[in-house]
Amino acid sequence: MCPAPAYAQGSPLFTVKTDKVKRNAESMLALMSFSAVPDLTSSTLSMDAGTGSSDSSTLVMSQLAGGDSISKSFPLYLEGGVAYARYDPTFVASNGQAETPLPAKWTSVSASGGVGWDFKVANNLKFRPIFNFMVGSLASTLTTVSTAVENKADANFDFLQGGHMNAYGLGGSVMLDYEDYTPQREIDVEWRYSNVQLRSYDTAFESSASGETLSLWTRWRAPTGLTALGRPVRYVLEAAHTTYLGDQAGLLGFDQLTSLGWGLELDSSAHDIIITRTRLVFRYRFGKNVEGTSLGIAVSF
Repeated sequence: MCPAPAYAQGSPLFTVKTDKVKRNAESMLALMSFSAVPDLTSSTLSMDAGTGSSDSSTLVMSQLAGGDSISKSFPLYLEGGVAYARYDPTFVASNGQAETPLPAKWTSVSASGGVGWDFKVANNLKFRPIFNFMVGSLASTLTTVSTAVENKADANFDFLQGGHMNAYGLGGSVMLDYEDYTPQREIDVEWRYSNVQLRSYDTAFESSASGETLSLWTRWRAPTGLTALGRPVRYVLEAAHTTYLGDQAGLLGFDQLTSLGWGLELDSSAHDIIITRTRLVFRYRFGKNVEGTSLGIAVSF
């Protein structure tokens, strides 16, 4: 009698929990909503949490945005911005016998815009309704992965290794804009409520996120007594506060963020160049369990 040949039993697939991948994808969509409208407090964020554990993650967000009305005689308001976010979550793949970490790199880019109209309420005060829209895309790659896992993994691995998620957002804002300018000082105050609904498309994980914020921004500018470029050099005092009411609330460990700033402004309007003012502002930002600093530059045209 000849013994039957023995066949080695194939090792089971390495799997990544679908709920965790989907939950992180939904969180990334919620992160995009931070950039759905211009917001000074969250325009630049860098956070590192859980370093050294399987749940470690790193987040970097940056936004370049602005807006203004065309003129007093034609008060069409336009705003827009572009944003970049880098989120590095770590997943765990398991085949029931062994576990291995999967450090991922998620990168998103988005563009947003808004169209509104100014209605005069009183002297120096305008009411501004705005239609907002946004488009964005997320790409996922794995930074390191073993050959054993790469050759024996489930569908979630394919998304983490080279997947993508596209998203769009539609919504609106209402704003009260107060401007009081005199030669002695200039005062700006903006109160804004925004609500933009985001949805993913063309992806394995259908998800949605609500970007809802209530924000207050103020700025005081006054001459320092110095001159440069033929115009007074101004000092700038700035304060902003944002409350996150949508899916961003608590996503990063806080639901409110405050920014306090001080800087200087150069006036170049005496010269024939497109930029009329340039501001350099140092900001201190803080919220629940978080604080940090930033240095920003802004220009007026």
